[in-house]
Amino acid sequence: MDTLSYKTISTNAATAQKEWVVIDATDMVLGRMASKVAKLLRGKYKPSFTPHCDCGDNVIIINAEKVKLTGNKWTDRIYYSYTGYPGGQREATPASLMQKSPERYIKKVVKGMLPKNHLADKLIDNLYVYAGSEHPHEAQQPKTIDLNLIK
Repeated sequence: MDTLSYKTISTNAATAQKEWVVIDATDMVLGRMASKVAKLLRGKYKPSFTPHCDCGDNVIIINAEKVKLTGNKWTDRIYYSYTGYPGGQREATPASLMQKSPERYIKKVVKGMLPKNHLADKLIDNLYVYAGSEHPHEAQQPKTIDLNLIK
C-alpha cells in the first residue's frame, strides 16, 4: 500500500489545549449543569479527547448561590456521612449545605459526576466556584459560554 499512513494522535498534558470558561449558574438546574461541567472538565467536547489525560478546560462558575433544584429536593434529599466514631452518623440536606457553603456543595455535586479515580482529583482542581458574580481570574481572559447550547 503506497498511500499515506494513518496514525492515532493521543493528547498528553504537554499537547493539551486548555481554555478558561466562565459559566453563570443563575437559575440553572444543578444536576444538568453539573453533568455538562463534568464533561467540560474532562474535555469530552473536544475532538482531541483522551480518556487517561487531563485535556479539559478550566471552568469558573459564578453566581453559585442562585442555582435551582427541581421538586422538593432541597429538603427531601439527604446526604449521609460518618465520622468513624460511635453515633457519628451525620445527615445534611442540600438546603443546609448551600446555606453553609454553596461553593463546596457545587464542587461536591460535580465531583460525583467525574470518574472515580486519581484523574478526578486532578480534574476537580480545574473547577473554580464563586457564590457572587465576581471572580479573580480576569487575567486568564476566560470566555463566557451558555451551557444551554451544549448538548
